[in-house]
Amino acid sequence: MKSIIISLLAINLLVIPLAKAETVNIKLDLKNQGEAINPFIYGQFIEHLGRCIYGGIWAEMLEDRKFYFPITGNYAPYVSLTDTGYPVVGASPWKITGDPSRVKMVKKEPFVGDHTPHLKKGVAIEQHDLAVVSGKKYIGYIWLKSDNSKNARVSVSLMIDGKTIPGKVISSGDSYEKTDFEFTANKDSDRATLKIEALEGEVFIGTVSLMPGDNIKGMRRDTITLLKELNAPLYRWPGGNFTSGYDWHDGIGDRDRRPPRKNPAWTGVEHNDFGTDEFIAFCREINTEPMIAANTGFGDAYCAAEWVEYCNSGAKTTGGKYRIENGHKTPFNVKYWCVGNEMFGDWQLGFMQLKQYTIKHNIVAKAMWEKDPGLVLVGVGSFDTINAAFDPDSKQRNRTWSRGMLEESAEYMNMLSEHFYVGRVPWNQDERKPVLEHVPMVKNSIRERVEAHKKLQASIEVLKGRFVPITLDEWNYWHRDYVYGELGCIYDLQDALGIAMGLHEFFRQSKYIHAANYAQTVNVIGAIKTTKTNAEFDTTGLVLKLYRNQFGSIPLKFIGEIGALDVMAALNKTGEILTVSAVNPTDKEIVIKLDALSLPSDAVNYVITGEKDTSYNAPGKKRGVDIHNKGKVSINGGLKAAPLSASLWEIKINK
Repeated sequence: MKSIIISLLAINLLVIPLAKAETVNIKLDLKNQGEAINPFIYGQFIEHLGRCIYGGIWAEMLEDRKFYFPITGNYAPYVSLTDTGYPVVGASPWKITGDPSRVKMVKKEPFVGDHTPHLKKGVAIEQHDLAVVSGKKYIGYIWLKSDNSKNARVSVSLMIDGKTIPGKVISSGDSYEKTDFEFTANKDSDRATLKIEALEGEVFIGTVSLMPGDNIKGMRRDTITLLKELNAPLYRWPGGNFTSGYDWHDGIGDRDRRPPRKNPAWTGVEHNDFGTDEFIAFCREINTEPMIAANTGFGDAYCAAEWVEYCNSGAKTTGGKYRIENGHKTPFNVKYWCVGNEMFGDWQLGFMQLKQYTIKHNIVAKAMWEKDPGLVLVGVGSFDTINAAFDPDSKQRNRTWSRGMLEESAEYMNMLSEHFYVGRVPWNQDERKPVLEHVPMVKNSIRERVEAHKKLQASIEVLKGRFVPITLDEWNYWHRDYVYGELGCIYDLQDALGIAMGLHEFFRQSKYIHAANYAQTVNVIGAIKTTKTNAEFDTTGLVLKLYRNQFGSIPLKFIGEIGALDVMAALNKTGEILTVSAVNPTDKEIVIKLDALSLPSDAVNYVITGEKDTSYNAPGKKRGVDIHNKGKVSINGGLKAAPLSASLWEIKINK
């Protein structure tokens, strides 16, 4: 294979501010290659938090459809983020119309959860603030039972701007029966109401559901369409902090009979509508590999091992039997598992001292491997967390969490996780940084962790020279202004450039980082944002989409950081195409000179940019930042990196 030489400027170019430069020169050698980029560095993370799953991925339109909160005459459902499209529900979202005394919450033999609403003739319950699109079909169902063996009749209707669209009048008997209904919206509205009224007799309402008719296996079609474009090869679930209080048994079996719970780590209700079976269906629908985070907080080795059985074993195991009974004869074959999440933090349910947690990790990992020796296990790491305040043993006080895990548990893991968030995070109320300071933050954090691990792991005798690969299974910017519900911040152009620069660093560190999960995916610090009726790529999602689909897989080693400019290059698997990417956060065009005679005269060029560094995207509106496919452009005069842009060129190589 021939080498490409891109003429090298004098070394002092490295200290010349790019604001005064228009041309830079870099030396590339196609034979100077790094380790292949593991596609799993393009992974994603979804958690039961805010509107990532419920309201983002899952298509259910009703809040608290299983009546976790008691329905009372005091209608005040929203407790925070009331000025967003997705406020936090902290009380029943069902409003009583009629005499409130004719609605009771009955605890005896509830349909699901702790109680079931009982309605007498002449009273109704309504749920407001539903969003519908004109001409679109909405499908639902309701579980009903009459009281005292008396026939009862109930009407279910949809109201839009005070006008009723009749649905169905349902007669119920003395046992719970499920009845379907549907509506077609006659106009656009974000203030539609579902009304359930007792017309005759007395009735128990088990559960209710309402979804858009075009849902895909219970998931939002618009979100799934974008996720398929995102094309991530790996998804981590169910958390996050959520996993440390999650009992996976709650999320299997008949969806209507799964108990509603308070979210153990965040706000609102965990409906348990999206459990293991739904997560696997989600992964199969978007053609991705599942990664499950086992509970090592309030959970134990038995439950983690049984979860592995549920996913991967046959009918002779307890977990495998459960899965088959739930309609899934063929094992799911989930290979990638996180053994816990952030157990170094006192915010974590089940937090404990490092010297105790390493014992627990080993017990859990061993139990999981006994069920399936082929699992790839990720341990909990944190290179900069010292557990001293909670550990009086002087021999333990100065060990970082990652050091302790590597010294005591390296043989019980395949990879070790690290997490980081940068930006205007809630616990660091910085003002907006200048663009040239903001953009490199992600890149610098990735490099900091790799350099720390190279030094750390080389000093640990029990590793005997082995390097335990890093999984950055949570990484992102995190800003404090929430628009799309809990943690639903907006990302602008400068955030997109920072994510692109972070990907460059992943490519440079391909020897050490074998997986990464952008946290999170939908709404919650997500690459995709949704309203109740629309979904759109955020600026960072466009970067992830472009690089996953177009960037090469064999990184080249060279000096690609010149002032504020960051350049990375890679070959495809066959060595026939060279991809070069440049992140230019400055306000001037920068030309990267290419002088090699073996290069063609043109290349395919993609550019992510917007009008200004604060440009952003919003669902249902014209994009402020987009991927611009320039087609074939001349490269005779060099690669032209536009101001405030991430540019990618595909160059055919003459072999």
